[in-house]
Amino acid sequence: EFVTLNTGARMPRIGLGTWQSPLSEVKSAVKAAIDAGYRHIDTAYAYGNEAAIGEALQEVFAEGKIRREDLFITTKLWNTFHRPEHVRECLEYSLRQLQLGYVDLYLVHNTVAWKYQPPPSLGRAEDDPVPFQQTWHAMEELVDLGLAKAIGVSNACGAMLWDILAYARIPPAMNQIELHPFCPQPELIQYCLRKGIQVTAYSPLGSHGTRAAAGDATQNVLLEDPVVRAIAAKHHQTPAQVCLRWAYQREGGRLCVIPKSTRPDHIRDNLGMCGWALDEADMRQLDSRPFHRFFRQD
Repeated sequence: EFVTLNTGARMPRIGLGTWQSPLSEVKSAVKAAIDAGYRHIDTAYAYGNEAAIGEALQEVFAEGKIRREDLFITTKLWNTFHRPEHVRECLEYSLRQLQLGYVDLYLVHNTVAWKYQPPPSLGRAEDDPVPFQQTWHAMEELVDLGLAKAIGVSNACGAMLWDILAYARIPPAMNQIELHPFCPQPELIQYCLRKGIQVTAYSPLGSHGTRAAAGDATQNVLLEDPVVRAIAAKHHQTPAQVCLRWAYQREGGRLCVIPKSTRPDHIRDNLGMCGWALDEADMRQLDSRPFHRFFRQD
């Protein structure tokens, strides 16, 4: 299944997330995902694994398994490249690492800007007061140059999107946000969809950040949540598949989901979000879970 971006392009609703995927494993993970049927791969400059992903892509292209135009590749502008003179530099570095001529979607990873550091630096830098309008206009130029087919944002709140839409020549096609039953963000999702901005759920299975602030009680881990586990047992599914299906089914099936895994069996299992459905009672229960969100840099 696909969503249609405001550019008219079709984007696969299920993708492979690669945040924190080790260099020793991400190449085989990408190949396993493509073999399993994934056609959407999500990465970022800040993940430090674009080169390994590029190697995987070139190998599957050379093997004739798939063509470049059959894949949807997303990567992201890092915080240290927000000055307009450095935006293209960051994407071109990513393209060299990925061994591609363009990406299908290029996102501003965070709306905060840091002082410039040349690639491949990933260190934390001082804040840099770059007006986001300047960054966005430089992003638009990437579309003009054919280096990115579509542009968007990640971790953007409604106020930031309202600001961007006031001056954008090319409006954001996507907002990629943390989204799981402990972090549902309904108002932000609905605002995005009203404005023609699609939404991608990252960390749809939660993360270490989904533990409650006090202690590490297991009932505060998303996949061990008693409601999630009860719904999983009811449908003879895993807790992971329940969380993925919840995101996949929301808003009438209009969201994209990018679960991360490097294990081929989990990569295949995550496709189990398709082919069954949660009922209305399940959705209401999951929508009303306690709010345990802890902001992550994706």
